[in-house]
Amino acid sequence: MNTAETGPLEVGLGVTGSILDAIAIDQWDLPSPCTEWSVREVAEHLIGGNDLFTRALGGEVPTSPSGAGGVPGAYHRSAERLLGAFREPGVMATEVRVPFGTVPGAIALQLRLTEVLVHGWDLARATGQTPQFPEEAAEQALAFTVPMLERIPAGRQPFGPPQPVDRDAPAIDRLAACLGRRVPSGGREG
Repeated sequence: MNTAETGPLEVGLGVTGSILDAIAIDQWDLPSPCTEWSVREVAEHLIGGNDLFTRALGGEVPTSPSGAGGVPGAYHRSAERLLGAFREPGVMATEVRVPFGTVPGAIALQLRLTEVLVHGWDLARATGQTPQFPEEAAEQALAFTVPMLERIPAGRQPFGPPQPVDRDAPAIDRLAACLGRRVPSGGREG
């Protein structure tokens, strides 16, 4: 399998992993921009999502995802398994069942990239971090997300309504706003 297809996901998983690695002990219970979840709950959702997609792609997931390294360690292990599953021969064309329905592996990759980036953004905002999100990967996720949202019935939207954002804002902020997050005007919060 050509890693060019999984490259943006690998970079996105890495940035989000770095954010998780930098979360202080006293920050795990902070609220997040994903309003129903704390920082810990967003992180656990990411781990569970990675494992769900790995299983959907036919990969193996251990029954006990925790262990050495706590939440960040579990996240990194889930990310490695996910990338391995996406790199299996033929997986991009294989139909897989994910929470949004049955889709080709290539679409599943885009869904996972979007979620990893947006929840990474949530974690960074909640914990006061200002990581450098990969602009190209965020642009790719945004280009995928906008037309997909138009196809989801209003009553089934898993996100809040799009929020205003500066047109020249970084792609990650435009993606977050597209998925219902409030982005401060004029750039990043400090």
